[in-house]
Amino acid sequence: MKKLELFMGPCVLESQELALEVAQYLQESLKDVSANINLSFKGSFDKANRSSIESYRGPGIEKGLAILEEVKKRTGLPVITDFHSPSQAEEVAAVVDTLQVPAFLCRQTDMIVAGASACKKYSRQLKIKKGQFLSPEETENIVDKASSVMPKENILLTERGSSFGYNNLVVDMASFQIMKSFGVRAIHDATHCVQRPGGLGKSTGGKREQISVLARAAIAAGADGIFMETHPRPDESLSDAATSIQLTQAPEMIKQWLRIFKAVHDA
Repeated sequence: MKKLELFMGPCVLESQELALEVAQYLQESLKDVSANINLSFKGSFDKANRSSIESYRGPGIEKGLAILEEVKKRTGLPVITDFHSPSQAEEVAAVVDTLQVPAFLCRQTDMIVAGASACKKYSRQLKIKKGQFLSPEETENIVDKASSVMPKENILLTERGSSFGYNNLVVDMASFQIMKSFGVRAIHDATHCVQRPGGLGKSTGGKREQISVLARAAIAAGADGIFMETHPRPDESLSDAATSIQLTQAPEMIKQWLRIFKAVHDA
């Protein structure tokens, strides 16, 4: 039975306590649908592309990986995080189950090859965000780079919207079928596709109210899963506050998505 892939958690790792709060809540609240989902806890140890020099970036690689390792140990959930340079790939792969290449780095050959090599060594997944500046067709070159090292079944491409005018992103729902045609899974980034980059001057704005409807549309269009940021106190989040979903709202959203996912794959 095909399962819905879910990558969920706070944007940035703020503390071990917060990470465990989110991971344990999601795990407990989704117990009744656990047979139908592959849930991974997400959190970044470094947000290297913040709008302002003053913005919180994260705890750093050493403390961040320690937090993710504790989440994995205490909950048994797989974990995912970004890496930002080829030199970080192996250290990150030794801990996490899925390595993520940030959107702005998706064409960097050294990043892709290093990530794929580390994933192959540790039997991990490589998840690559499609840059806002690329068409879905162009991601075939990214897949070619990664699959020259590792099997396609462990590669995921993520649609996070394309730039359209100032401070705005638009998701082309045809992207999912196009990217899946390259033999990999396609994930919808429900958080970052509703961002308004730099829209608040020194921070990123967003359209949180559009997250749920676009996620439903993406699953109907063939997305294999959803990447979404959730926080128990979204407005206090140290990163992406405008586009983080209230933690207690996430389970009902996911159950809605599952009904659509089941309808699509049973058709």
